[in-house]
Amino acid sequence: MNISVRQMQISDLEQVAILFDLYRQFYQQQPNLDVARKFIQARFINQESCILVAETSEKKLVGFCQLYPSFCSVEAKPIYTLYDLFVLPNVRKQGVGKLLLQAAESKAVSEGKSRMDLTTATDNKTAQSLYESLGWIRDTVFFTYNRWVGSDNKR
Repeated sequence: MNISVRQMQISDLEQVAILFDLYRQFYQQQPNLDVARKFIQARFINQESCILVAETSEKKLVGFCQLYPSFCSVEAKPIYTLYDLFVLPNVRKQGVGKLLLQAAESKAVSEGKSRMDLTTATDNKTAQSLYESLGWIRDTVFFTYNRWVGSDNKR
């Protein structure tokens, strides 16, 4: 399969929203294309993230990753948080995820980021294997904590 990776354009919104909705479903969220579309559109319009897309030669998007700019206070340098990475199930194990991760790293290097961070589910062994094959290092020093806030969160 001939795949290229490029930055999302506004004309990609519908295809990226579909991929993002499937990504959210992978993480046990209810299908909601409207929520997915509005979220991606807001990130794009407000330039709050960088979304890279994997595209076939037929112009079909088969995967994406979303990078959020952030900072490391300890290093006093900018970083990227790679928060979302998704590849359609029917094209997995064909190198699409690898291409997206490599493109993300190239972008981070070109923008002077000192590193990229990501988290994944502890049982997502396939993703972990891919990350580690590309030189990502599992953090064994720090624990990750979350606290949901606000009245609309039922967790």
